[in-house]
Amino acid sequence: MPNTNKSTIHCVNPECPRPYPQIWGDRFCSSCGAPLQLLNRFIPLGRLGSGGFAQIYTVWDRETQTEKVLKVLIEDSPKARELFAQEASVLISLRHPGVPKVERSGYFHRNWTGSKGPQNLPCLVMEKIEGQTLENVKQQYPNGCPPDLVLDWLTQAIEILGHLHQRKIIHRDIKPSNLMLRNPSPSPVVGKYALGSQLVLIDFGGVKQFENSSSAQPHSTRLFSSGYSPPEQIVGGNVEPAADFYALGRTMIELLTAKSPQKLEDPVKHKLKWRNLVDVNPYLADLLDEMTDEDVRSRPRSVAIIKKRLAKIFQLSLNSIPSSQNQSNATTNVNNQPISNPKVNPKISNPKIPVNFNIPVTLPPKYSELISRIEEKFNTIWTNTTTIVNQTTTSTFKFILNFLKACLNTVWSMCLTAIGALLGTTAGFILAYRTIWGLRFAEFISFGLPYITSDSETINGATMILFAITGLGTAWGLTTAGCFGQRRRYFLSALTGLIGYSLGWMTLQVVTPANSAEGLIGFILVAVPLLAFGLGFRSHHVIYAITTAFGTSVPIAVLLQFGSFPSDLFQFNPIPQWFELLVPLVFFVLVGILSSLFLGITYYIILPGLRLLGWHS
Repeated sequence: MPNTNKSTIHCVNPECPRPYPQIWGDRFCSSCGAPLQLLNRFIPLGRLGSGGFAQIYTVWDRETQTEKVLKVLIEDSPKARELFAQEASVLISLRHPGVPKVERSGYFHRNWTGSKGPQNLPCLVMEKIEGQTLENVKQQYPNGCPPDLVLDWLTQAIEILGHLHQRKIIHRDIKPSNLMLRNPSPSPVVGKYALGSQLVLIDFGGVKQFENSSSAQPHSTRLFSSGYSPPEQIVGGNVEPAADFYALGRTMIELLTAKSPQKLEDPVKHKLKWRNLVDVNPYLADLLDEMTDEDVRSRPRSVAIIKKRLAKIFQLSLNSIPSSQNQSNATTNVNNQPISNPKVNPKISNPKIPVNFNIPVTLPPKYSELISRIEEKFNTIWTNTTTIVNQTTTSTFKFILNFLKACLNTVWSMCLTAIGALLGTTAGFILAYRTIWGLRFAEFISFGLPYITSDSETINGATMILFAITGLGTAWGLTTAGCFGQRRRYFLSALTGLIGYSLGWMTLQVVTPANSAEGLIGFILVAVPLLAFGLGFRSHHVIYAITTAFGTSVPIAVLLQFGSFPSDLFQFNPIPQWFELLVPLVFFVLVGILSSLFLGITYYIILPGLRLLGWHS
């Protein structure tokens, strides 16, 4: 067991008063009595630190005779346990050299009974990465890491993200302290670290599963690292793979400049001002700027796109190397013999040198770079255009479907409301003028109401029954339709419909001259809002009431202005005939239809507009 102290071990009980040192070979802690060995296999050697809601330890694996890392969750909350279990599940499913390896038996729960009752600690044992984090590596380059190294790390990190994203996994916490190099070896070429040292992505505590980008995504748990996480992650919005690109881009810029993203950020434009601080390939700089764009739509959409651009950057870098090598090799001929004067044309000074007429024609490097740049921009524009067209087509199709649905729902509600008003008016007419109970109630109203108004000759108590039952029928039609998100509360809606139309009848009789155009408008302004209040809408009750009342009254006022309804609309004979009900029936049905129409306009147009402006009830 190399580099391991066999004399002492560590207790992982977070409540232990003296967790270290414990004697090697003991099975229980001498301070708290908790078991020291885990699964009779893992022996905690020492504490490495804390990460999030967990504590990190080094453990000795007796089965494999190697050191590993133990992560113990100490936060006892359902969300913390859910994230910890998700991290374990993800790491167990991944098999990549850039991800710490976790066996299926590496996730378990440590149970025992302590002084505070039963204890249950989720544990995760994973491969120990021997090396340093890029945060530590950065400290050794006070002026910024060499661009060649950063490009190598970026390429490896993209390979790791490709492995994750292919499995619908987002890391969500990429930063220098969560990227490690396995056993970095010195290199005199690029500095203190060699190209090709294996990069490893660690700390999967914030991983998230995602679906296809075309489907609606739920809001994410609000986990973020200041300076690295994108805006959509900070506000807890929908997080896509592009969030990892944003964090990775900012990490690479920090490594290049040796400055934290907060120090580089423009407080006005919220972009990093860094390109003047380091001499780096402009194509690599463009890629990093796009990866760190605030607008998620402007970032690369996939790992494949970034890989393609990195391949072009590598190719351009290779194309720039032969120019210097050619100059150093210009003093040798095709037979590897030195040429005394390389400035002299070898065809003239040495006619024995064969001339190759099959040399391929190549463009100068600057034109090759220009063509690659144009091709890259064209591919970006084509990808963005295709995305915009697809999104526009989908949005247009959804808008058309929603519009048709709104129209059908509103028409259906208007039909049921018209039927309800028709049945209510008919039932009210029969009850008021064809039954003994209606006649007696009408007499009571006719004799009682004149004490309120002096105009007793216009009072007809039977019409109040007609109005009340009509309101009940109209409310039944609107409630049965249920097309505007309201709850179907039949009793309450019927009661408010009956009371609303009754008070509207009193307005028609008392407040304004009876059976006048003003009286009918007053009836609508009283009856319709009360009816709307009882329909069981979930919010914005006042908006429904006001919009529907005034929306219904305006068309009726126009019709009354043009004489579409007679002034004696509700003046019946003592024993009215059925044909006398025709015009009042049309009036009530029209009021019901208009009320339903403006309820639909309020639900589908006005309220979404108010919510868009930020008005929430």
